[in-house]
Amino acid sequence: MTWETVDLDRNEGVATITIDRPDALNAMNVETLDALSEALDEARDARALVLTGAGDDAFVAGADIGYMAELSVAEAQAYAELGHRVTDTIETFPAPVIAAINGYAFGGGCEFALAADLRVAAENAVLGQTEIDLGIVPGWGGTQRLSRLVGDERARRLVFFGERVDAAEAREIGLVGEVVADGDLDDHVADMAADLAAKPAHALQAAKESLNQVHESHLSAGLTYERRLWSGLFGTHDQREGMTAFVEDREPDFE
Repeated sequence: MTWETVDLDRNEGVATITIDRPDALNAMNVETLDALSEALDEARDARALVLTGAGDDAFVAGADIGYMAELSVAEAQAYAELGHRVTDTIETFPAPVIAAINGYAFGGGCEFALAADLRVAAENAVLGQTEIDLGIVPGWGGTQRLSRLVGDERARRLVFFGERVDAAEAREIGLVGEVVADGDLDDHVADMAADLAAKPAHALQAAKESLNQVHESHLSAGLTYERRLWSGLFGTHDQREGMTAFVEDREPDFE
């Protein structure tokens, strides 16, 4: 299969999925989410998976705010469910998933990285759950997965203030596992993926499933609750104002 905004490449057991909307900083519209979901399904026989973004500026800059701005609650719920299907698929993918964070990873982009097994950031990467300034909350798993990596207090600060952290700080707080020079990211992650692909596949899958099970009993309920909260904010003044202000490139005037 081929898609206009997602590329899937294979090399000796390693699948690489690239979000290819560099003109939009790889922001996720419905078409791209659908394509990514299909690419993940097609790559399920891979022994390791790399997820990254096209261009030099962004991993995934977030969800498509122009699309979201006028959604109803029901439409927002459907969009949240689509985003959750993708992040859930990343988290439960049979093989290890490496997020190669090559630039901006905001909102949904940060949530994609959170759902991966391993996160490697280029020095120019900037990450954040920035939804609060749009009048909403993280809606693709961020409220549930972020605190696992950075702890409760830090997660609340990132979400409440919409903080953006550079790669060095992201490494310091545990949001990413390592930071490499911008020009070395692709080769470094390719080497990691090749090493993983050489491991015994069944044992590696069992290890991943067991590690994921640590959080499973509470995650499902939390994710359901997050979807309901996120979609329920659509139609509020602050959601409309936050997204309209973003699209119009001005400061929002919240209630």
